[in-house]
Amino acid sequence: MQDETYPDFGGLLQRDIDWLRACGVPMGAIIRPQPIRRSHGFRAADGRFEIDANGPVWLTFIEPEDVIFWRPKTSELATWTGRSFALGEAVIGNAATFSFGNALHLYASPLDWLRAGRDGTVVLDWRHAFDRLRECPRIAVDDRLLPIYRRHMRPARMPDVFLLEAAQQRNHRRSA
Repeated sequence: MQDETYPDFGGLLQRDIDWLRACGVPMGAIIRPQPIRRSHGFRAADGRFEIDANGPVWLTFIEPEDVIFWRPKTSELATWTGRSFALGEAVIGNAATFSFGNALHLYASPLDWLRAGRDGTVVLDWRHAFDRLRECPRIAVDDRLLPIYRRHMRPARMPDVFLLEAAQQRNHRRSA
């Protein structure tokens, strides 16, 4: 999605395409659903991307709610607005992702995700993973992610639980 809130990110150079192809990325993943773009800048302390023409090269992915930046040389990830928790997150709500017994694939890196033809997601912010993924009927996790997945796939906070009778007695004592 390109609109006035996003700058006009540049297109890939031939050397970028050659590098991606040499890494096993199919051409379809380079151009669809949105072509990969190229940006220069830095990742700020808050995880947001700051454009700087003198900064290093980042590959840029335009998502429905945000723009995701990936610096292959350092594996750094950044976002434009901070709205996206994952790269390729649109597939999470897509029924076709889970049809015929298929699962949502979670990849450890953008390069793995691209090699798989953008089939799945790369989680950027694991703090939101439980809330965003808990409704998925099936998830296939890259083995490098399994410990991270297990650590984050539980609610951050659960309500205090009381037996109904004890809770009613406590409320009765407060009102008396």
